[in-house]
Formats: sequence, C-alpha cells, structure tokens
Amino acid sequence: MTDAREHLLDWLRDAHAMEQQAEQMLKGQAARIENYPALKARIEQHIQETLGQQQLLESCISRLGGSPSTIKDTMGKVMAMGQAVGGMMASDEIVKGSMASYVFEHMEIASYRTLIAAAQAVGDVETQRACEQILAQEEAMAQWLQEHLPEVTQQFLVRDETPGVTARK
Repeated sequence: MTDAREHLLDWLRDAHAMEQQAEQMLKGQAARIENYPALKARIEQHIQETLGQQQLLESCISRLGGSPSTIKDTMGKVMAMGQAVGGMMASDEIVKGSMASYVFEHMEIASYRTLIAAAQAVGDVETQRACEQILAQEEAMAQWLQEHLPEVTQQFLVRDETPGVTARK
C-alpha cells in the first residue's frame, strides 16, 4: 500500500510536469501575440511566475528525497507543443488560446489545492507554504483572464471585421 507521503511526492512530480507544460504553452502563446499587448504582458509575467513555481516544486520534491520525473516533464512539453500547433490553425487563435489558458489555470488551482491538503495530512509545512504561494499566483492569473476574456473577445471581433487587420493573434 502506498502511503500519503508517496502520494504527495508523486503529485508534486505531476505538478512539476504541469508547470513544464504551462511554461511551453505560455511561451508559445506569448511569442505569437501581436495585437493584444495587455494579454501578452500578463502572459509574460506569468511565465516568470511559472519558472519560479518550477523551482519551488523542485525544492519540495528534493526535500522529500525525490527528483522530478523526466518522463512526466517530457510528456507535459509534448502536450504543450500539440496544443500550440492546434491553436495556430484556428482563425480565432487569440480567443481560443485565452479560453484554454483560463481552463488550464483552473486545473492548476485544483492541483495545488490537492497538494496543500496532502501536505497538511503528512505535516509538511514547507510544501504546504510553497503550494499556497503558487496557488495564489494561479488564482490571480485565472482572475485576470476571467476579467479580460470579454475585452479580448471584443477586440478580436472588432479587428476581425476590419479589412486588412489581423485579428487572430
């Protein structure tokens, strides 16, 4: 039978892979955005947060005697590349990318809430605090996207109806 500490370590590895996926997804998205400066700036800010989150997770994993999962990290990056390629084909890439980011943020929020509960269960205060810090960043990004999705959508629609103007990115 697997104990709670092993589950915590495994879920931390999952979260690390998720942040690897997020990094690739966000970098791809930011590189393609041309006409939505507020969204691009917020994504670039979140890329820096994501890099810090990876370091926090690596520290937690190491403290528990483990290391990040190369297989999980690679799979996360492959999934992000697939998402990027799929998104590039959409005529409304900016809207679909924003929606996908909003959904992804909520998956991350659920993951960190789970990690916090697991860390509490095993008495790992350092992991709990690290995950609470990350959770706050993910919730802030989700909130920003929620508040700005209507604006991005409306900007896209105006740009899309304007002859000679690129709307999709």
